[in-house]
Parts: sequence; structure tokens; C-alpha cells
Amino acid sequence: MKTSEEILRLVNDYLAQLPYEREPQSLYEPIKYVLSMGGKRVRPVLMMLAYNMYKDDPESILPSACALETYHNYTLLHDDLMDNAALRRGHETVHMKWDANTAILSGDSMLVLAYERIAQCPKEKLAGVLSLFTETALEIGEGQQYDMEFENRTDVTEAEYIEMIRLKTSVLLACAVKMGAMLAGASDDDADNLYKFGEQIGLAFQLQDDFLDVYGDSAVFGKAIGGDITSNKKTFMLINAINHANAEQRAELTRWITAEQFDAKEKVAAVTRLYNEIGIDRMAKDKIEYYFEQSTKYLALVNVPEERKQELIAYTHDMMNREK
Repeated sequence: MKTSEEILRLVNDYLAQLPYEREPQSLYEPIKYVLSMGGKRVRPVLMMLAYNMYKDDPESILPSACALETYHNYTLLHDDLMDNAALRRGHETVHMKWDANTAILSGDSMLVLAYERIAQCPKEKLAGVLSLFTETALEIGEGQQYDMEFENRTDVTEAEYIEMIRLKTSVLLACAVKMGAMLAGASDDDADNLYKFGEQIGLAFQLQDDFLDVYGDSAVFGKAIGGDITSNKKTFMLINAINHANAEQRAELTRWITAEQFDAKEKVAAVTRLYNEIGIDRMAKDKIEYYFEQSTKYLALVNVPEERKQELIAYTHDMMNREK
């Protein structure tokens, strides 16, 4: 079996060597640029680790695994445009380096390339794999729409937020591990349990992002801390702060949320202090731990020898102990 580090190297080497021979190059240059920025490559690594539990040649599914990475980066490219974000992983975003029209068209081409790469899987697996990928892509769009709608609402519930991040983030991780299992010829029960495993890991992963945005080290996290606070993003943290605050705390939170002009550092410090007073940090850690524990229950049901699960277990533990 290969380690997650060996699989990550395979993924990075494959993506770096992909040819883009079609014209015009101005359409494909932003795609190469986006995929060269690095990143954790969580989705292809998860997919290949799941496959590797059953078969010892995970390199054989590199095209399909990297299809998920291509698709994921397509969503980030368009997210950056919708958010008018200036930086991604410390680099200029595509719409800033080129322009908005290029970001739209190159992103659209990335989606098509993702399907092209998915289709390189064995023909007997193609119908099931395409069905899973298409359903996942539709759900991610639904999650993004909910996320945008939440920006204009003040009554978002925790349950609504969890469903939004399930759609926007979790389902692609779930898709990755299930697709790896499907390509390896796993049973339907194993594939379904791995999907549920990935879904729960995805929820924990996104909630950890929420937590790190407030409590992470900006030097390690790779971006300024408190971005969700300054933009009033409806996260697990803010939703629960509003719901659990006393009258005085809620009034102060409301003042910061509704303020049109403010000093960003002052707002982040004030809201973080309120989170600490209300106990949001502990609530978030407990919820992250809850979803991680749920994921282990589904993985335990997967019918492969325990030693074949160890690399996937170690990788997900690393995911949950990350600082960025």
C-alpha cells in the first residue's frame, strides 16, 4: 500500500505534467495557473486512499482522482469571482490576474475538463461514476446558492448551516471516497458506508475551517484571521453566538454585525471576546469531535481488514489536527 505522502506526490506530478495543447492558450493558461498553486489535494488523496484499501495500484485512477481536483479548483475560481477575492493561497486570483470574463470562461472549461478526466475510468464503471459525480456537482451548486442567500438573512439556523456545508463541502469528500471504492470494485455496502464516512469528515473539516478562521494562527493558516467575522459570514460560530448570547451580548454582536464602518482589527477582537464569553470555542470543538466520531463509526463498517484502513485513518487524523 502507498502512504498518503506518496499518493500526494503522484497527484502533484500528474497535475504538473498535464498537457494543454488546445488553442487559444489564453483560455488554458489560467487553468494551469490555478492547478499550479498547490493546495492540500484532499479530494484526490482521499479517493486514492479509499481505492488502495482494495487494490494496490492507486496510480491507475489518477485521471479520475485529478478530475475531482480540477472540479474543486473550478468551484474555487468561480467562488473567488463571486466574492471578489484578491488572493487564493497567497497568489492573485484569476479574475484579478486576468479579468472576470476570463475567470468565467476558464472556469467553465475546467468543469468540462473534469468530466473528460472522469471519463478515463474503466468503461464498465463509467455510468455509476458519472452519475455520482453529476449528482455531487449539482449538490455543490445548491450549497453555494444557500450560502449566498444566507448573506441576506439574519435568522439562519444551525441545522440550515450544517445542511449548507454538507452540500457545499462535504459531498465532494464523500464522492471522493465512494468513487475510489467503486473503481476498486468494492461492494455497494462498503461504497455507501465510505460515502457516509466522507460526509461526516467533510462536516468536521468545514467546521474546523470556521474555527481556524477565528482561533488559528494567521502565519500558519495562510490568510488573515477573522475574515468571516469582518464579512458577517453566517458560520457555526456566529449563528450559535447569536442564539446563546444574553441580551447584553446579543446587543453588542448586533452593533458589530450592522456597523457599516468599523476598524477590522477592533471588530475581530470584540467579536472573538464575545465568542469566548459565550463559550463558542468549546461548542465548535465539541461539534467537530462529534462529526469526526460519527465518521469512524461508518469506517468501522467497511468490510476490509483493519490494517488496510490504517493509512486512511492516519490521513483523516492529520486532517483534523491541521492548523491551516
